[in-house]
Amino acid sequence: MAVIHERPSQARARPAFYALGGGRVGDLVTLLHPPYTAWHLSYFALGAAVAPKLHVDRLLWGLAAFALAVGVAAHAFDELHDRPLGTGIGDRALIGMGVVGLMGAVAIGVAGVLTVTVWLVAFVLAGGLLLVAYNLELFGGRFHSDLWFALGWGAFPAFTGYFVDAEKVALPGLLIAAGCLTMSVAQRRLSSAARELRRRTLAVSGTRTRSDGSTEELSLDTLLGPLDGALAAMSLAIVLSACALVVARL
Repeated sequence: MAVIHERPSQARARPAFYALGGGRVGDLVTLLHPPYTAWHLSYFALGAAVAPKLHVDRLLWGLAAFALAVGVAAHAFDELHDRPLGTGIGDRALIGMGVVGLMGAVAIGVAGVLTVTVWLVAFVLAGGLLLVAYNLELFGGRFHSDLWFALGWGAFPAFTGYFVDAEKVALPGLLIAAGCLTMSVAQRRLSSAARELRRRTLAVSGTRTRSDGSTEELSLDTLLGPLDGALAAMSLAIVLSACALVVARL
């Protein structure tokens, strides 16, 4: 007879492996998705690192813009839409965070248009529109898909980081964008499977039989462990790799 392993109450309270639990501070940290935010900021740094010349000031301002856009605005709008993290942050606070984050990112982008190149207008518009359309699932959720996630959260920051420094479209920028896009595909597939187990699965039943005849009862922990572990390791690996490349270019 199959053994059914129900989800423990603590697992229900943790919508992600980095979630801290209840309270204002815990909710805020959970909302900002620290490992994933650092992961996607690293894509911008990787793009800047493969440009012919690395401008430290442009790198820092670009990281600030993406931190406001991806780290604050995108996550605030996403939580506002359907409360996937179940935080206690009010709608007004989420709207305020989203608007302030987005406007701050746009302001930095406009400054880049005025001081670096007018071609950054295209990046500011594309980034702002995609952020709102993806996280609020506008247009029937057509932009809320694996493809648009990989393009908007992987390829886009990487190519923007390259373009801000290089001020041109060239093969290194396209290659780093393609690499970060495929990395985002891997992230999405792992995180989607983890979310399905963590947020939508009440119980798991079954037994795994190994080739040597030994058996192991399946549970939420045994299924979630490799997914969460891989995501945590990959988020750290991307950040360290980006830091190494940037330091090497300084």
